[in-house]
Amino acid sequence: MKSYREVLVFHTDSRRAYINITPKVESALAKSGITEGLCLVNAMNITASVFINDDESGLHRDFERWLEKLAPEKPYSQYDHNGYEDNADAHLKRTIMGREVVVAITSGRLDFGTWERIFYGEFDGRREKRVLIKIIGE
Repeated sequence: MKSYREVLVFHTDSRRAYINITPKVESALAKSGITEGLCLVNAMNITASVFINDDESGLHRDFERWLEKLAPEKPYSQYDHNGYEDNADAHLKRTIMGREVVVAITSGRLDFGTWERIFYGEFDGRREKRVLIKIIGE
């Protein structure tokens, strides 16, 4: 059994963003030399997410509207957490969208369903954050 680890770094200019990181994960898989196994991709910050879905701009706008209804950014005073920082909504959005994904590796490729892609979801941007890629297998 082999393992491979790579860390991606993101710094978005906006507070929220959805970034298709599938090509970066595929690149890490190619570097790993692993052809059968599992690939874990997880956000290493509590106000960011990694999830799988379709890369369609209308859907991304739908995510934004839906998440804002569930955990609106403002007013900041609605959250007990917001004292030192103003990012309670980002913590809640991350909880909803998830921390990580695991994708099977078959014949050296990510074994996706139709239209599936891996996304980094940023909910409190404008600072450096990391995503871990951990690949294990043979």
